[in-house]
Amino acid sequence: MHVFDPLRDSIGIGRLSIQFYALAILIGILTALWLAYREVTKLRLNPDDLSDGFIYGLIYGILGARLYYVIFEWSEYKDNVITALYIWNGGLAIHGTILAVGIFLYFYVKKRNLNIFKYIELLVPGFLLAQGFGRWGNFFNQEAHGGLVPGASLDARRAFLEQTLHLPKFIVNQMYLYGPEGLDYYHPTFLYESLWNVLGFVIMFFVLRKIRKYWIGDALSFYLVWYSLGRFFIEDMRTDSLMSGPIQVARMISLVLAGIGIAWFVYRRKKEIYPVSYLEFVEGEIDE
Repeated sequence: MHVFDPLRDSIGIGRLSIQFYALAILIGILTALWLAYREVTKLRLNPDDLSDGFIYGLIYGILGARLYYVIFEWSEYKDNVITALYIWNGGLAIHGTILAVGIFLYFYVKKRNLNIFKYIELLVPGFLLAQGFGRWGNFFNQEAHGGLVPGASLDARRAFLEQTLHLPKFIVNQMYLYGPEGLDYYHPTFLYESLWNVLGFVIMFFVLRKIRKYWIGDALSFYLVWYSLGRFFIEDMRTDSLMSGPIQVARMISLVLAGIGIAWFVYRRKKEIYPVSYLEFVEGEIDE
């Protein structure tokens, strides 16, 4: 689908051009890092371990996102494999980042003999918030959007976005795109997912952590279920999903991850694996 009259999508600094897509991702990464440093002393962790791991985790996360995308879009690269390295042309998938960072974190904490539950609790909330920021990169690129909004006419569809969803005009205008039948208004699914992620962060960070039965490390189960549920339903609205035959890959992976999150929560409670209350720990009521 071709874009129509997009907002300015980059900042020029001399000969250097910074894409807003990259800027949105960078803001998300820096916010996640700031949040982690804010929490590192509460969880009694070494900031140096966080710094080292964050740098390597970032590299592996980007590589994982690219590799995942290339695998499912192989037909686009098979005739000119070198273009798979052209990451500046776009093509990243967050599920690839999740898998790559998860694998890296497991081996990183094992090698340094660190507490994986604490590191999960340290990193996952910021990871979800960063995803919320990152989706705004899709806004500037006019991608990751859904199908036509409901309405019997063009004016009715614009009214749906402005009056029913109460979206500001700058978002509505950016959702005015060329489709199969010409210019029309499309669902801003990037926004739906961004809001879902931010809401999940708020619940995890400001609500669940006030509950004494919330254990350090429960952020993983909550993340896998919350993000996957939102992605499963929002993905069904999108027009640019990665596909495996007739199946939207993101929906399939979301079901798997949500199942893992639920199973791990139940198993952890049953076996009482590191049953340390986050609230009691950070308030000094208990120790390891």
